[in-house]
Amino acid sequence: MLPFLFAASALQRGDRVTFMLFHDAVLVAVKGAGARIVPVGPPNRYEEIAADPRVTLWACRPCVEARGLAAESLDQRVKLCGMNAFHAAASEPDAKVVNF
Repeated sequence: MLPFLFAASALQRGDRVTFMLFHDAVLVAVKGAGARIVPVGPPNRYEEIAADPRVTLWACRPCVEARGLAAESLDQRVKLCGMNAFHAAASEPDAKVVNF
């Protein structure tokens, strides 16, 4: 949940946020999975963050496919893409890449 808490702070300051889910993090992209996360301590902020129009949610297509997830099983707000899209977003002049 830490990336979503960090995103909430960024959104409070008026920033845009792009998530790129890799490896097992793509499991968060499955419909309803993000809302079912039970963090230790802070509240679950997935739905609040995912619903914000300033947030872009991407999942690594090869990572999704390697885990046998069907595109139809993903949260409709999550778009499949690859490293080229992530690199393009990270190359934007105002981009700051944070990794969890």
